[in-house]
Amino acid sequence: MSNGEEPETGRERVYPKEASDNSVSPETAARPLRFKRRDLRSLDKGHSFVKLLKVRAPDFDLATSLDSGQVFHWEKSGRGFVGTIDHCAAYIEQEGSLLRVQATSTPEAGSRLQALIEHYFALDHPLAEICASFPDDPVMNNARDFCRGLRIIRQPKWECLATFICSSMKQVTHIRQISLALRRRFGKPRRIAERVVYTFPAPERIAKVSENDLRECALGYRAAYLRATAQLVDSGNADLEGWSALPDAQLRKELCRLPGVGPKIASCVMLFAYERLRAFPIDVWMERVLRREYFSGSKKVTQAQLREFSESYFGTHGGYAQQYLFHYARTALRKSGALRDFSPSFRQRAVSRQRRRIRHPEGELAADWETNRSWFRRKLSVSAGWDNVAALS
Repeated sequence: MSNGEEPETGRERVYPKEASDNSVSPETAARPLRFKRRDLRSLDKGHSFVKLLKVRAPDFDLATSLDSGQVFHWEKSGRGFVGTIDHCAAYIEQEGSLLRVQATSTPEAGSRLQALIEHYFALDHPLAEICASFPDDPVMNNARDFCRGLRIIRQPKWECLATFICSSMKQVTHIRQISLALRRRFGKPRRIAERVVYTFPAPERIAKVSENDLRECALGYRAAYLRATAQLVDSGNADLEGWSALPDAQLRKELCRLPGVGPKIASCVMLFAYERLRAFPIDVWMERVLRREYFSGSKKVTQAQLREFSESYFGTHGGYAQQYLFHYARTALRKSGALRDFSPSFRQRAVSRQRRRIRHPEGELAADWETNRSWFRRKLSVSAGWDNVAALS
């Protein structure tokens, strides 16, 4: 058809597998979720309409974009990925510059699905021009070559905000587990490509559940932050949509007023939900990259200096540069171990983990810190196998 769509049908079509060096073996392909009978009864009948689409996606790598630490709920399924875009469930495969999509929707909204997918994956961003604007230095050039086709995904504002509140002090794997747990417990089920997936729960849903219920999704102390923020959004005291008109500085200020939101999370939400492409989130991976590659490994540079440098050096498309560097650091540089010693608090965090694992012989820590420090120094020097004296002094 002229707009790239296939004829509508009520049946889900399974595209034939083609020989490919990148095909996924049955052993590694994601297995279908197990779901209970009550999940099938609660399926939203209004979203049982399935539409098949072909969407042109030049300069786009689906797998790299979904696995780069922007979104956390998409799961590998056969040759493609299954997840949700807003309230629609979708199964997406990529063949060259073409996306093959199965998506659920209401019959009324079916005609807007292609525009929704193009918007979600930011297929309108001039990626070649954006990459050409990156600074010309060795690490940035390596990251650009390594992450070809990576695009910033435009996420729903509440979903993005809530997910990154849950991400504080968590690794990507743990964030993914939390996101999926919240969806399965409080979201709405959708069925697509023989899978049941769940939408992200609305703020009014989260606002009404107890903190203990949220903690069952492995949120820990973040449960209180998520619930409090959901209540602010639900009551209208935090107008996420209205904030789209604010300048960057004011938007950051409003976001940082929300429970559980600091400068790093605010930058993530600005970049992924509000499309402020200058935003440059600095987490532990970015801190390591910046110190190693741009400050000769110096550990004396402050967080404020890192932020000031990144905003001026990476410029208008700093958010894209950050995402390329972040994905490159977590994959290529992580495997080489090149960044291990370039976080100033690396040793302190390692010691902290050891402290949590080691139980004091009397079951509780002594009231006197000097006694505790002396005991930990002896214990850590034996169990960790390296000198922790400086980290504990």
